[in-house]
Amino acid sequence: MLEGMNTKAILRKALAAGGEFAEIYLEEGCSTQIIAEDGRVEKVLAISDRGVSIRVISDFRTAFGYTNEVTERALLELAESVSRGVKNGLFGQAVVTASRSVAAAESIRLHPSSIPLESKVAIVVEAEKAARGFSPSVRQAMAVYRDGVAKIQVVNSLGEFVESGRIGTMFASQVVAEDSGVLQTGYESAGACRGFELFDEKSAVDIALAAAGRAVMMLKADRVRGGRMPVVLSSEAGGTMVHEAIGHGLEADLVQGGISVYRGRIGELVASKLVTVIDDATLPYARGSFPFDSEGVPGQKNVLVENGILKGYLYDRLTAMKDGVASTGNGRRESYHARPIVRMTNTLIAPGTTPPGDIVKTVPNGLFVRKMGGGQVNTVTGEFMFEVSEGYLIKNGFVCEPVRGATLTGNGPDVLKSIMMVGTDLGFGIGTCGKDGQGVPVADAQPTLLISEMTVGGAV
Repeated sequence: MLEGMNTKAILRKALAAGGEFAEIYLEEGCSTQIIAEDGRVEKVLAISDRGVSIRVISDFRTAFGYTNEVTERALLELAESVSRGVKNGLFGQAVVTASRSVAAAESIRLHPSSIPLESKVAIVVEAEKAARGFSPSVRQAMAVYRDGVAKIQVVNSLGEFVESGRIGTMFASQVVAEDSGVLQTGYESAGACRGFELFDEKSAVDIALAAAGRAVMMLKADRVRGGRMPVVLSSEAGGTMVHEAIGHGLEADLVQGGISVYRGRIGELVASKLVTVIDDATLPYARGSFPFDSEGVPGQKNVLVENGILKGYLYDRLTAMKDGVASTGNGRRESYHARPIVRMTNTLIAPGTTPPGDIVKTVPNGLFVRKMGGGQVNTVTGEFMFEVSEGYLIKNGFVCEPVRGATLTGNGPDVLKSIMMVGTDLGFGIGTCGKDGQGVPVADAQPTLLISEMTVGGAV
């Protein structure tokens, strides 16, 4: 690790040709990935990695390099190499002596390293077998287990030296069912900043059976008839919509690049007055949580939209420097190989005041969405499209028969303004968010929501 190294000398070397800010980022960790599919163990990976990167910000541009040789000599050479990428900036920038801060670790009951690899493989095999045997209609089943343990240190020219760790465990199952030429896919996952105790609440078999049950159930569903109609998004749907429809559009690099529909709209009404949007890295054990981001900035709770009013954007150090504000603690990177960029953490619509059951009762005819599928958004216009992996018709205020083939399309700001009711519940979904070739763990959440009208794609 960086203790015992002359980090001040390394940072001085990095700033020798100019620059306003320099940083050393060290990461070491190990991870496990196991995949079982169609009765076979397809992959077992146990990986350990250790490396360090150095970054200099100069005139709002970044010079960056990394190495897996963690010695003072190697870091001095890397710092000199990175400094050659600096063309402008303040020469002779001072380097402040670092004061070290160590984040307290979350309590982990069953550390992933304490579980034998054979036991991890066994739960994946058992879950995949259970999904495959759920029904004769099941054609494909896959189960995936991942865990990771990492320790990071960040020291910079501002005199900040932080150390923190991260432990995460995730399990997912995907099942394809077929009947008379109709194919349906079911997916279910669970993940958190926890150890093997993740499976205390819901076992790997239960997760796989939920995926299988969804795929088989949707085989019997009729195709939904498309059109404009009210839509109730269950809290079980997770926060895919908030993540895509508004979350990415509030990342400051997209805003500053002119590719966000929310640019220049601070203080404006961008959603229903019932809607408050929060990005919160401090939620205990949530998949997107951390004590410090990848730049050593403390994880924070950021209220982005309050009662419909846009309050602010998500920042890392670079974008914050450009706007003359403080970082919001959203500088994240996939590993020491990558420079930090602005990313969400745990993004959610805050719960409201209406009991979820009362929301459905107000809808004479519409669509009830229990699970969302994949989606995409154009951050410039706000236009989005999401698949519905589990949906039902609402008739006379009751959730009735399932329907398949539904998609939801709309414009993010317009749909957020069309939210008429917000439930008292809150349901989380997990994912790995991709941006600029990097993936980082995130969580999204929402209460049950009533959207007055959306375009539902399906049969005509």
